[in-house]
Amino acid sequence: MLQNRDTMEILSNLTSKFPTFLLTSIPGLESAHAWISIPFCCFYAIALSGNTMILFIIITQQSLHEPMYYFLSMLSATDLGLTVSTLSTTLGILWFDAREISLDSCIVQMFFLHGFAFMESGVLVAMAFDRYVAICDPLRYTTILTNSRIIQMGLLIITRAIVLMVPLLLLFKPLYFCRMNALSHSYCYHPDVIQLACSDIRANSICGLIDLILTTGIDMPCIVLSYILIIYSVLRIASPEERHKVFSTCVSHMGAVAIFYIPMLSLSLVHRYGHSAPRAVHSVMANVYLLLPPVLNPIIYSVKTKQIRKAMLSMQLTK
Repeated sequence: MLQNRDTMEILSNLTSKFPTFLLTSIPGLESAHAWISIPFCCFYAIALSGNTMILFIIITQQSLHEPMYYFLSMLSATDLGLTVSTLSTTLGILWFDAREISLDSCIVQMFFLHGFAFMESGVLVAMAFDRYVAICDPLRYTTILTNSRIIQMGLLIITRAIVLMVPLLLLFKPLYFCRMNALSHSYCYHPDVIQLACSDIRANSICGLIDLILTTGIDMPCIVLSYILIIYSVLRIASPEERHKVFSTCVSHMGAVAIFYIPMLSLSLVHRYGHSAPRAVHSVMANVYLLLPPVLNPIIYSVKTKQIRKAMLSMQLTK
């Protein structure tokens, strides 16, 4: 009788609807957490300070109150959201070895993490549309991209992210978990978490796939189409100098698109097909996916956008 009771206790601990997950930093390098935390702290500091500075400059500089910079401020805001959503768990592991995270905390983190990722994808589409209108239909630029329309686009981006995330997380809540719930990353990533469930996850996988199609599956073709139309329009310009000048206005946005979608698609492929890959590969790819855009976007736009550089210099001179 006592043996049966012990067995039941073990099973109740293994099979749980409200489990505790174990986060992972970089497998095999647990003894070097103190050293690994140094570059991570630098990356987080660059992401937070860089994007905050971009937002502050756009808000305070009247000359930057234009559609292009409004969209850039949206990009910086989503990058800040992505950074903050993983900062506590990543640095918690590296500094305090705080690996445990509850189901509810995991759900909250997934909501903000994937939500801000969906928003960033939408903002990149809006920025591509901005470049298309500015280059292909410059005379109607101010009449098409009015302040009210930009606000509507921003609200649509936020609404889409919420509408896509809510069903995904509602389907996640009823899942049961019956094995060691050790995750591959330093944060809760939906494809990683559902693989640990012992319940049927077909609905979760289908919902995740639908979300991917309705974001990346729509957004990437829209961005590609906008650049095809831009290239077609630019090639009709006779002067090589004018072509170079027009293309230079798109370089920053193309860089932002590349550093967001390439790591994201790489991580998705690793999760889907790289089951034999070392766990360290999963962890490194996951950190690159979330840290690269917030770190590099402010640097790219500060270096490549003349108006942002001038605003930064004028702020330094006034100090």
